[in-house]
Parts: sequence; structure tokens; C-alpha cells
Amino acid sequence: MRTTILFGGSNRERLVSVASAQALQQALPEADLWFWDVEDKVHVVQSNQLLEHSRPFEDEFKPGTSGIPLAQALDKAKAEARVLVLSLHGGSAENGELQVMCEARGVPFTGSGSASSHLAFDKIAAKRFAALGGVTPPVGIALEKIDDAFAEYGRLIAKPARDGSSYGLIFVNARQDLVAVRNAARHEEYVIEPYIAGVEATCGVLERTDGSIIALPPIEIIPGEGNFDYAAKYLLKSTQEICPGRFTPEVTAALKTQAMLAHRAMSCSGYSRSDFIVSEKGLVYLETNTLPGLTKSSLYPKALKAEGIAFVDFLRDLIELAVRRARK
Repeated sequence: MRTTILFGGSNRERLVSVASAQALQQALPEADLWFWDVEDKVHVVQSNQLLEHSRPFEDEFKPGTSGIPLAQALDKAKAEARVLVLSLHGGSAENGELQVMCEARGVPFTGSGSASSHLAFDKIAAKRFAALGGVTPPVGIALEKIDDAFAEYGRLIAKPARDGSSYGLIFVNARQDLVAVRNAARHEEYVIEPYIAGVEATCGVLERTDGSIIALPPIEIIPGEGNFDYAAKYLLKSTQEICPGRFTPEVTAALKTQAMLAHRAMSCSGYSRSDFIVSEKGLVYLETNTLPGLTKSSLYPKALKAEGIAFVDFLRDLIELAVRRARK
């Protein structure tokens, strides 16, 4: 089958997607490149166009070519026996909509299927399923109870129920921050939780072609400016990401176990990455990413390297798994 890297998308995480695609293209130079723009059109682009695009986390990628509608592009992928390597994050690229469009056509694609993607992307539903699967999420706070919760906990954190890459995070440290949460919740649903002090950690899970599933070395995250938001993730040099994390053997084992439980609770496929807080009272689950970033600076590739797995081997295994699933 013809390997095709699909990148871009119409949501806010499209910039990260371009940076992921640059890393994927360097690992899979034989792959074709399709760029999905904000108007839901797909453009064929050349390798030099992608690789020469500087500042991908800050500047929009412009293909400079005419595109075709996304649905038509997926029809073309089916007719030309293509397998799509999804260099996509967030929005309809990660919430199951693109996946169901591929499944309806029998187009192979990397990562989790539509149902799992939809579940994991919804932070409210994901927390419930993770809890049922044996993972411990933080308590949820209703918007109308936010004043009482602030009085009880002292600090809160609010985040969009269906978004990623730390967009829209609101740290409630003072009463005026409650106004910001209410204003933001007028435009989209928000998840509100007590702020949990501790070390931020993330742990990847990987499905192998032999049917086994393993947890990768957990990563310890130390935000340079105090909060792990978009700027801290992708723009600040001061953020530290230590892999393997400096956790005790017991905490490391627990992180791996919890990441595996979350992966299974949401029936993820191929790979995933779950985020946690290592608190004084134990691990607290935050969310699961079904299409984690694959840029050169991303967390998942760092964990692969620590495990001794070459990035290109990881990608080729994902492609094989995608083709097998589509044939079933």
C-alpha cells in the first residue's frame, strides 16, 4: 500500500501537527504528503515544502496548491490503496470524526478507531471510563458549584472538555479567575477540578505487531513557568522533560500500570499517552491522548528512545497494525 502522511487539520492544534509531520517525513522519506487545511480541503505537497517550513509551532503552513474536499481525498485514498499515517492532533482529527470517515471507506489509518478516539477525546466520559477501568481521576466540579469548591479547595483548574495541547487552561488562584471560567464556559463545555499539587508525569503505551502491549518509561515534567500549557510545552526552553522520570520504582510501576489500564479502558489501538499527577496521596489520572505529538521535541518519541525503540520501527509497526485492522 502507498504510505501517506496526513497532517494539518482545521482546529487549533494544526501547528503541532505540522511539526509532527516534519519528523514523520524524515523517518519515512518515501511517504506521500497530504495537507488538510482549515477549509477541509486536502492538498498534495512536496517534501521540501514541509521540511523548509520554519517555526511550525507559531506560523501557519501554506501549501500553495489547490486542494480537494476531505471526503473526496479519502475516496482517492481508498481507490489508490493508501494507508494514512495520521500526523494530526485535536478537533475532528482526534475526536473520531475523521476515523469514522476512514472506517466507512475501508481506508487504513494509524492510531485508535473512531469509538475509542471519541471516548478519549471527551474528558468527562474518559474520566468515567478510566475510573471504571481502575484508574483514579480527580473529582469533578459543576459550574454552579464553583464558588463553594473554590472556598473548599483554595485552588481549581478548568479546561475545555473537548480540546487538547493545553489550550484554554484556566488556573483559578483568586476569585477574579472564577469570572474567566464562567465566561469561557459560555462558549464551550468546561471540566472543573480541584488543583492537585504534585509532579506532572506522562506515560506512553505501545501495541506491538506480535499482539503484546507495553508501557514505555514514564516522563517527569517540570514546567519552566510553573504551568504546563501550550507555551511551556512547545515554546519555552526552560521546561524540563526528564525521561525516564526520577520516580521511585514503585511510582514508576504504578504509572505504567495506570497508563495500561487507561489504554484498555478506552479500547485504544496502536499507541496512546496518558497524563497524571504524582501527588502525596498517590497517582491522579488527567487524560489520555490517542494521537500524541510526534515532533522531535514531543514526549512520546523521547519515551520510545528511552525504551530502545527506533522511531522508524515504531512507525512501520503502526502502519502494519493499521493495514491488518482494515483487512479484518
